[in-house]
Amino acid sequence: MSAAANAMDREYSATGLFGVAVPQANPIVEPEFAALMPAGVGVIATRLQGSRTDSGNRLVQYLENLDASLDAYDTARLDALAYACTGSSYLVSPEEEKQRIDAAQQRAGYPIITATSAILQALDHLRISRVALLAPYPQWIIDASRLYWERAGLIIVDESSSMIDGADTRHVYRIRTSSVINAASQLKTEGAQAILISGTGMPTLRAMPEIARLTGLPVLSSNLCLAWALLRHQGISFPEPRQASGETLLGGWLERAARL
Repeated sequence: MSAAANAMDREYSATGLFGVAVPQANPIVEPEFAALMPAGVGVIATRLQGSRTDSGNRLVQYLENLDASLDAYDTARLDALAYACTGSSYLVSPEEEKQRIDAAQQRAGYPIITATSAILQALDHLRISRVALLAPYPQWIIDASRLYWERAGLIIVDESSSMIDGADTRHVYRIRTSSVINAASQLKTEGAQAILISGTGMPTLRAMPEIARLTGLPVLSSNLCLAWALLRHQGISFPEPRQASGETLLGGWLERAARL
């Protein structure tokens, strides 16, 4: 069913209704998506499901259990869905990820856009190939993420060290905006065309304008790229980014982010 036909069945979200699959303890994606989406676009979330004790298994199981997460939507008619977790992409082969995503979207009946594919689309759109990478993860995932991006053709001119203690990826949810800005200020940006903030669980919207001011570079985040990719995929118009204010890809979200 088309997005226009879907909209006829809705009181709200007349322009579009997106789903977002969120890591089970992640408190960041939903408020950031609410700030990023233009008027008339709704977002409803489901939780990804995985191990509560092992971070590596948990991230892989998010993909393995994706059908169960999507079943939670029941009869909701989504126009598309965002898979809001980068870590899954880092820990499985591209072939396995594609197979699982293709099978899930065929079963569900709507397109699924992963966070990593959205980032690659955005970088290609902006013609960016050299980035300074800000990733909050434990070092073992930072290493996996660097390998993933390099295999995708990016040049990583510098990367952050881990911003959390221990191996549990859920500690990322404790990070605050001041820590994000501080970590970005320590990146070596010579030769970089942009700052890439990877990870949907780290708060980024309030930090991005200040990072852009400090570095003089456009700043991209996982959630920003996902929101932009969804809108672009569905042909939904959105305000142009106010680059002088630190917006990238999408415009109009700075004021809404300040009220989160």
